[in-house]
Amino acid sequence: MIAILGAGSLGRLWAAKLPAGQVAFVPRPEQSLEPLAYRFRPIHGPEASVHIPWLSNAQPASLLIVTTKAGDTLDALKPLVSRLPETTPIVLFQNGLGSQQRVAETWPSRPVLAATTTEGANRPESALAVHAGQGETWVGALTATGETHLSETVSTLAASGLSINTETDILSRLWQKLIINAGINPFTAILNCPNGKILTHSFYQRWIDPLCHEISALLTASDQPLRSPTALREAIEKVALSTAANTSSMRADRLAGRTTEIEFINGYLARLGAESGIETPVNQMLTDQVKQLH
Repeated sequence: MIAILGAGSLGRLWAAKLPAGQVAFVPRPEQSLEPLAYRFRPIHGPEASVHIPWLSNAQPASLLIVTTKAGDTLDALKPLVSRLPETTPIVLFQNGLGSQQRVAETWPSRPVLAATTTEGANRPESALAVHAGQGETWVGALTATGETHLSETVSTLAASGLSINTETDILSRLWQKLIINAGINPFTAILNCPNGKILTHSFYQRWIDPLCHEISALLTASDQPLRSPTALREAIEKVALSTAANTSSMRADRLAGRTTEIEFINGYLARLGAESGIETPVNQMLTDQVKQLH
């Protein structure tokens, strides 16, 4: 059985796309035993009703997909990991950086892998999950045992029909997404606007260049490929334009009154700067402003 920890938009996308009868959600304490029912709207074709059972204690999980918020991941996994077979791969689908390393450091002997995806998913209604945009998913190992389970994990996820790729340097791939998120998400949350609207706002125009200078220095300090501040800004704005009408996950969290993942995006960069002796006042300012919105 493929287990999914986290029944949000991305978790429901995977549950709907993986083969029926082979997936179950991990229940919360005192969870109702009734299957989770929702409507699923694919990119092509009609809506369908989906009923996903809750994983019972007696069911061994052959794979665990973790789609919780970054700040919730470690605590959500702690009561669960001891019940998993030692060979069960754990695939982390968290935004930003920091949470993935914490999991790998906590269970270094487990097959821990990280994934990053450009698949779009949202929940415009509580009982409706929408596959909002077709993308690609990359999966790579964070532990030595994760390496030995990488191929089979990719094959299992590919049964969803989504585009799944093996990534030998997943940290670099996670950094690429972190850069984009750090340059778009906090601005959309602070300015309360879709992705494309930030580009013409004076607040964004004032801070994007110094932000990119900070990120460029942090990349060098983290042994990541060198990218100039200009190249970073171009990459950020290309994505902001191509997703101009989209609401970022951070803005969506703000609108819903949820805690954002800012601590694992710009907050992670600010902490990394402190550890590396690199000043990151813009990342810290963005982190502080978004936290004030909570």
